[in-house]
Amino acid sequence: MILVSGGSGTIGARLVKGLRRRGFEVRALTLPGDPFLHRLEGCGVEVFHGDVSDAGSLCGAFDGVKTVYHLAAVVIAHDYSVYQRINVRGTGNMLEAAAAAGVEHFIHVSSASVVYPHTTPYSRSKRACEQLVRARDDLAWTIVRPTLVYEAGGGQEFMMFWDYLRRFPVVPFIGAGDSLKNPVHVDDLMRGLIAIADEPRSHGQTYNLCGGEELSLREMARLMLAADGTPKPFVHLPVPLCRALALALRGLLREPPLTLSAIAGVTQAADLDRSSAERDLGYAPVGFREGLARCAEAVHPTEV
Repeated sequence: MILVSGGSGTIGARLVKGLRRRGFEVRALTLPGDPFLHRLEGCGVEVFHGDVSDAGSLCGAFDGVKTVYHLAAVVIAHDYSVYQRINVRGTGNMLEAAAAAGVEHFIHVSSASVVYPHTTPYSRSKRACEQLVRARDDLAWTIVRPTLVYEAGGGQEFMMFWDYLRRFPVVPFIGAGDSLKNPVHVDDLMRGLIAIADEPRSHGQTYNLCGGEELSLREMARLMLAADGTPKPFVHLPVPLCRALALALRGLLREPPLTLSAIAGVTQAADLDRSSAERDLGYAPVGFREGLARCAEAVHPTEV
């Protein structure tokens, strides 16, 4: 039995279905009243309702479980206390319950943002989660750091960036756009995650599951607009000006359209070394250009 927290999320549901196709018994941990349970229909998964931030609600979730994939987390929140409650405390609760139930392998899905030199509330929470995982000597563990995840019409942060590019006739760009990124297609991420199950070489390892092509954020944006058939000019705004504006908006609005976290995300590199995943997991991701073409083909299939 494999337990997947956040099992009805966009990535979680894909993982659940992928594990089921490979013959694993899977239990999905989801919130009570979860509106996204329809994503799990028809795949033969067991559903357990609980909240990772409430240790008591997890009672019974780990019964008979051999492996845990811990995906449940909040990525974007204007109330920073949510990161501590869900991400950090939730991971701690999951680790404690897994150890108490005799789970053999705990796979924690982290974030490429943990390597940012200029941290954000989110990246600090994921760093704290990794520290909690590494501190366990009663569980075999693996940490996974995906980069920017994308697919046709999906990937929360990816689609937010694409919607932003589509919004303006001339695109305001934070800084020069020369930070290196390496987006990962969701199919490659799934293959990497599933390969970790029952793989003893993964114990005690941290894997960077990124794509197969490093490119600047500016070039990435140009490719995305070209895929839309709407190339546009960029106007590059000085980063200090953007930070000053974000600070001013934070004082005025509860949910400002520009935040320091967003600025940190677009101006810092996320081009991580995937060599250990290639070595241990046979990980071989496609480059962004090929992945983007797959997305276009999924939306507009070629007629034969």
